[in-house]
Amino acid sequence: MSFTTMLSQLGDGMVTTVWIFGLTLIFSLPLGLLVTFLRMSKNGLLRNIAKFYISVMRGTPLMLQLMVVYFGPYYLFRIPIARSYRYVAVIIGFVLNYAAYFAEIYRSGIESMPVGQYEAAQLLGYNKVQTFFLIILPQVIKRILPAITNEVITLVKDTSLAFVISVAEMFTAAKALASSQTSMVPYVAAGIFYYVFNFLVATVMEYVEKKLSYYR
Repeated sequence: MSFTTMLSQLGDGMVTTVWIFGLTLIFSLPLGLLVTFLRMSKNGLLRNIAKFYISVMRGTPLMLQLMVVYFGPYYLFRIPIARSYRYVAVIIGFVLNYAAYFAEIYRSGIESMPVGQYEAAQLLGYNKVQTFFLIILPQVIKRILPAITNEVITLVKDTSLAFVISVAEMFTAAKALASSQTSMVPYVAAGIFYYVFNFLVATVMEYVEKKLSYYR
């Protein structure tokens, strides 16, 4: 197999990796904020449900969660598993997992805000929704950005776990090529891709962080 052909096959896996990465961020970031609201709710039932969800998501392996999401409908309800469902399952699994981590990051940022911020907003006539979205949330984002960056970088590497339900992302393609060609080159190429991808992510997040550091 030529090097060009190998890169072409790895490219297909790269597209899947980027697809998993992008959709996970798009859905897990807002879902994480919603879980945070439930986690901080004054309603004991909602708060405990959110705490249990976060505990389960953080306390069990992502690989296991992907398998439960994929095989669960069949084993629990005898619903036939469509071939295309694996792509839906991998996104559901990743989104549910990362939303739990993002929820705790959001919560730590919100709880770190001084009470005076809320009191000042109340004096200025802001209601609770305006106070949160116009005053608190922008400051929270600035504070939690380093922690979010760490999770985003971890997500890039975790996309390789999609192989457990036969979604052919970058790592799966590299493993198949390395096995068929008895060569380490596909692994090296995949490793370079993951590094470059994470380097770009870190660079973008660092740029955003500097833009938000408007008092320095």
